[in-house]
Amino acid sequence: MVNLISALPLSVIPKPTPVVPPQAQGLLTVLNWASGIGLVLGVLGVIIVGIGMVIQLRRGEGGESIGKLGWVLAGCIIITGASGIVTAFA
Repeated sequence: MVNLISALPLSVIPKPTPVVPPQAQGLLTVLNWASGIGLVLGVLGVIIVGIGMVIQLRRGEGGESIGKLGWVLAGCIIITGASGIVTAFA
């Protein structure tokens, strides 16, 4: 029995190229602003966690802030990779 999908030549499968319509420029501006604000807040979060780590180190509490730093960095990675993540699932 022959599989119909494997019998088709690969040149038949279309590969569309996405084109952003001109009406979406406002939405793209909002997305760019949101991404920029998210990254600024991410840098601010790293600074705040760093300050907390210094204060905790002075108190002798050591590395309790490492988990918070991991969450902040994970958020920054998600923000910067958001378009790639959406493209991978689309």
